[in-house]
Amino acid sequence: MAQKNLLPYILLGLIEDKPKTGYDLMKEFETEIGEFWSVKHSQIYLELKRLVSNEDIKSETGYFGNKIEKTYYSITEKGQEKLHEWQYSYEDHLSVNKDEFVLKLYFIKNKNEPRLAELLNEQLHLHKAKLAHLNERYELLFSDKKSKESQYGHYLILEHAISRETEYVNWLTNALSEI
Repeated sequence: MAQKNLLPYILLGLIEDKPKTGYDLMKEFETEIGEFWSVKHSQIYLELKRLVSNEDIKSETGYFGNKIEKTYYSITEKGQEKLHEWQYSYEDHLSVNKDEFVLKLYFIKNKNEPRLAELLNEQLHLHKAKLAHLNERYELLFSDKKSKESQYGHYLILEHAISRETEYVNWLTNALSEI
C-alpha cells in the first residue's frame, strides 16, 4: 500500500494560525514536529511551491521589518477546507513503523552474537538522550496548566513520546540484562 503524502497537510496546519516563512517552517521541523515526523529541507520548499500552484496557500514576498527579503506563506480558504477535511478523516489501519534497528535485531539468531550487546548499548544511549531531550522540552513548553490547555494536542504528543522513550529505555535495559 502506497504511503499518503502528509507533508502538504503538515505545512497547511503549521501556517493555519499565522503566516510563516520557509525558514520558520524548517525550524518547526527541527524542534517540535521533528520529534515525530522528519522531512528534508528541500522537500519543504518543493511542497510550498506545489501548494502555491494548487492555490492552497498564497505567498507574499517583501521586506518585513528588516532589510532581508522574505517570503511569507499563508493558507487560503481552499487550503483551509483541505486541511479540515484531512483533520476529520480517519484511517482504518495502523501505519507501519520503519525502524532499521528493529530490522537488524530481527536477523540476530541468538543472544551470544557479538554485535547484539553493541547494538543494544548503542540504542540505549540514543534513547536515553532522546528521553532527556523530551523531558527538557516538556519542562520548557508545559510548565503550567495554561500552556497545556492552549496546546493540548502538542502536550499529548509530548507525553506520548516521553512514555514511549521511557518504555524503550526499560526494554533495552532488560534486554541487556538477559545477555
